[in-house]
Amino acid sequence: MPKIKILQEDQSYTFSAYFDLPYETDDILREFDYSFIKTELSLPQTDQPVVNELLLIKEKIRKILPLISLSSETARRETLVAPILLEIIAICHCQLKIEYPLRVSDRLKGTLDYLLHSTHDLLVIEAKKDDLTKGFTQLAVELIALSEITDQDIFYGAVTIGNLWQFGKLDKVEKTIYQDLNLFKIPDDLLDLGKILLGILA
Repeated sequence: MPKIKILQEDQSYTFSAYFDLPYETDDILREFDYSFIKTELSLPQTDQPVVNELLLIKEKIRKILPLISLSSETARRETLVAPILLEIIAICHCQLKIEYPLRVSDRLKGTLDYLLHSTHDLLVIEAKKDDLTKGFTQLAVELIALSEITDQDIFYGAVTIGNLWQFGKLDKVEKTIYQDLNLFKIPDDLLDLGKILLGILA
């Protein structure tokens, strides 16, 4: 298949602009010389005894879900995303940067929704318009930007629409981005999700 030229040399692109581009993820990532593979990822998981803390937040979310309208991105972020991430950083004592500005180049710049920093970095973004597919494209480009400024070979990220989460992995040596085929549903899969988030950060 011939290479499609998507990005224009004289144009500037923010991370959110990649969400709006009408192209497939693999075509966009090819512009950065990255391959794209969908697969079932074997994600790190913590072996810390953290079940009680995660169970408490799971039950709290289960109780409040019937009482809240999740029709806006702000509502989903404040009700479903932020509480989980705040609990994760309380458990692992890692840093959380919210709306973190990053500029690597004219093609790699913008604001990262959530950047968790411990032994490894973990990037979490909220997909606009409930679109996980385009949200993953944006996540992948942001992972490429992170890989340009951070001295590690493997990077993990997650994209969420609040009640669903999907993970991605960037391998800098292989120049490949992997999209996990598994989806994690909130609140049902919150224990598994939490163990993975903590496993990546450890």
